[in-house]
Amino acid sequence: MASEPHGAELARQCKALGLSTQVLWGSDAITMIASHELADIVMAAIVGAAGLASCLAAARAGKRLLLANKEALVVGGDFFLQAVKQGGAKLLPIDSEHSAVFQSLPDDSSVWAERIDKIILTASGGPFRKRDPLTLRDVTPEQACAHPNWVMGRKISVDSATMMNKALEVIEAHFLFGARPEQIEVVIHPQSVIHSMVQYVDHSVVAQLGTPDMKVPIAYGLAWPDRMTSGAVALDFRAMEDMTFEALDSHGHGQRFPGLKLAWSVLKGPAGSTAVLNAANEVAVEAFLQDQIRFDQIHAVNLGTLESLPTTAPQSLDDLLELDARSREKARGIVGRLRN
Repeated sequence: MASEPHGAELARQCKALGLSTQVLWGSDAITMIASHELADIVMAAIVGAAGLASCLAAARAGKRLLLANKEALVVGGDFFLQAVKQGGAKLLPIDSEHSAVFQSLPDDSSVWAERIDKIILTASGGPFRKRDPLTLRDVTPEQACAHPNWVMGRKISVDSATMMNKALEVIEAHFLFGARPEQIEVVIHPQSVIHSMVQYVDHSVVAQLGTPDMKVPIAYGLAWPDRMTSGAVALDFRAMEDMTFEALDSHGHGQRFPGLKLAWSVLKGPAGSTAVLNAANEVAVEAFLQDQIRFDQIHAVNLGTLESLPTTAPQSLDDLLELDARSREKARGIVGRLRN
């Protein structure tokens, strides 16, 4: 459980029912469970930087780590990958886009660098793909959370509406697959049937397709290297609508989604820049959901935090947490000025 009062209440009810269930609570308990000797597979799905410590614990304990928390890589970067390597963990992406890339790559990761030309991440474009950028200042939290294809939590839904989720996925792809920033592209694919693609050096393209249902990547991660029945609805090509694609700079997408380009900027910036961007965005989204800033000001908070906060290469979890805290403090200051 997240908090002690809720954990204690659940423990009381379990005891009253005569159950021997042990109830734990707090971040330390999550870290303990993630590294417990009885856990063979750990699904990391805590949203935001809050999931970093337990992800690191699972990696160091050598678990099969099904990573649905993209922020662990965005914040942890090379430090997190070092923990995976040292612990002998197997890192399997659960984000539908990164799972699609992983399924489209050769099994032997040692040949990726010589065979892969680029990674192409698809994006639905969210609920505002066709909306006039000048009207985005009037967007409400309810509108931003109404995704056309996926059912997600409020924070991730807002990230999809701003396309910041895709910026984080570009960063994640860089660390997961060792791709250079210029090797990662994003294309808008409104139908969300092709989940992502890999273009090889001979310019052939391998893609993974499926209905927009997280059961598929989760089942793949659980069964890897085999496959299992997922429970997802199969694609019916006879009934499928046309599949369309749009470039990021077409139809005003560049004005509509300015935050997306920050992904390539921070990957080419000082070490720790990706952690700063993630922290700023979490603060900005929360402020928007609480009606403290406008939808179009989320980007201003992210950009302002990045421009005003120098970074040094984090060398430990404490360094990462300190950088995260300083970034959040700076972002909250920008939110306060925007409110006034």
